[in-house]
Amino acid sequence: MKKAIQTDRAPRAIGPYSQAIRANGFIFVSGQIPLDPARGEIAGATIEEQTHQVLKNIQAILEAAGSSMAEVVKATVYLADMNDFAKMNAIYAQYFPEPFPARAAFQVARLPRDVKVEIEVMAAAGPEVTPVVK
Repeated sequence: MKKAIQTDRAPRAIGPYSQAIRANGFIFVSGQIPLDPARGEIAGATIEEQTHQVLKNIQAILEAAGSSMAEVVKATVYLADMNDFAKMNAIYAQYFPEPFPARAAFQVARLPRDVKVEIEVMAAAGPEVTPVVK
């Protein structure tokens, strides 16, 4: 059985997809770009600013699903420029405790809205609970 996850603390899906899906004990979070959920605009011009926003969006979705960044088991990072990897990695490391999730990172030809970074994750779901929305 699968269940869609949605929160106003992350950007709304702008196509035929869910922010995340809970299924078989996992949370599958759709790729997040650095959209500020309140304004609907790109947050920041630098790779550091954009990475922070992407990870805040992911964190909000995981919390809405009753999970957390500590439960992430796999991440995939898409970069507009692989030269930004070290800067992205420094921010990324601030959001994940050890043991760090498995990860892959790629440079891609283009990302939505010409952002610098997009990240998707899979996390352990834990027991299904009704989260408290703040």
